[in-house]
Amino acid sequence: MKKILLIATGGTIASSESADGLAPTFDASQLLSCMPEIENLCHVDGISIMSIDSTNITPQLMAKTAESIHSHYHDYDGFVVTHGTDTMGYTAAALSYMLKNIKKPVVITGSQIAIEALYTDAKKNISDAILFALEDIAGIFVAFDGRIINGTRAVKLKTRSTDAFSSVNFPTIARIKLGRITYNNALNYSGHGEVLDADPSRPFTLNTNLCEDIFVLKIHPGLKPEIFDFIKKQYKGVIIESFGIGGIPNQTPDLVSKLEELIQAGVAIVISTQCLEEGIDLSIYEVGQKLAKHNVISAGDMTTEAVSCKLMWALGNFKNISDVKYFIETPLFGDRTF
Repeated sequence: MKKILLIATGGTIASSESADGLAPTFDASQLLSCMPEIENLCHVDGISIMSIDSTNITPQLMAKTAESIHSHYHDYDGFVVTHGTDTMGYTAAALSYMLKNIKKPVVITGSQIAIEALYTDAKKNISDAILFALEDIAGIFVAFDGRIINGTRAVKLKTRSTDAFSSVNFPTIARIKLGRITYNNALNYSGHGEVLDADPSRPFTLNTNLCEDIFVLKIHPGLKPEIFDFIKKQYKGVIIESFGIGGIPNQTPDLVSKLEELIQAGVAIVISTQCLEEGIDLSIYEVGQKLAKHNVISAGDMTTEAVSCKLMWALGNFKNISDVKYFIETPLFGDRTF
């Protein structure tokens, strides 16, 4: 019988009502006690490494989760992490970069409704996560509402509904219904499945060096250029969420010239888009082509969650901007398709 480790971190899934609203109170053993039928599937142990609302997650706490998986790696066949939904996509992406060449499944899950509530989605999500953690597949995944999503592609789209998460710019890995896993055949036909295969020749290693000095800026009409002066002094990297396929104003205000100043100051600039799907292409429009002539980094079709964590990892491990650019623009774990 396979062994699974459930790592509890807090979130709605572990919350109870209090005078001040929902707050995490359930630890790992209490979560598992709500699901005694799991014993028929496998042996499950549980540990609690934190008990927080996921809005309070930090890169250090993401690293703590990675360290917990690494320290118990040889004792279990798979791992389930229960987590708050608000930042689940960030943690899933961060684990993908910190747990290099992992050869076992790590499945992150949570719920929109607390586990002790009458119509909770917590029990099914935990059950699905454990079921998928028993599979002979390697990588970081999110299990939610019967869907298994690549950890670098999971985005929370809804604030209340139980089908809160979507797989953005990447096929859903599998669906689970009534305890049965059905893999997505599109993975084989599209070639997406190949990017998820672990390289057996490379050892599993832990690297939690993350640089927190990044800024995510959403361009909007009327944005004052002076914000870039502040960024230049305070941050080592900035992700620009541009208009559409990669548009950034270059007249009045002229934001492109301010980006040139950041580049000269050694700040890593990643160009992303405010559009959720299909990514950027700086070659289409004049404003994009002018921007592409500078040493900017393309986010391709990466999610904000993934590119944020990938930039933190890159800046934490590389000093040369060209190395950061190469790392960001190289597809890893299916985080980008171009």
